[in-house]
Amino acid sequence: MATMIERLQRAANARDLDALVDCFAPGYVNETPAHPERGFRGQDQVRRNWERIFAAVADLEVEVLRHTTDGDTVWSEWEHRGTRPDGSPHLMRGVVIFGVEDDRAVWGRFYLEPVEHGGPGIDAALARQVGGTS
Repeated sequence: MATMIERLQRAANARDLDALVDCFAPGYVNETPAHPERGFRGQDQVRRNWERIFAAVADLEVEVLRHTTDGDTVWSEWEHRGTRPDGSPHLMRGVVIFGVEDDRAVWGRFYLEPVEHGGPGIDAALARQVGGTS
């Protein structure tokens, strides 16, 4: 199971789009629970997503910080970093949980998000999320 994660990281860092897409089954199903409308199906969308990422972040580096396996499920913690075309930093961190069959992801639950700097502290964030004052 972990070999799929390692192949995915290597392919992303090598900017090898075909090898990257091959990490996913043809019928791959991606869910993004915090943003349900961003869910998608299939290798074609995986390819489109990564084509855009590679075009927008020319110096992208992808690191798997940790991963563990439970049966056919791989839990993985990721960091993506690089520079956007306008010179601003690209930094995303989070967790992706993959269901794996035959060394390919057949489904994923995606919790990778842009890192927010300069946002509200915990009190203001909680007030925004659940109401009340900060």
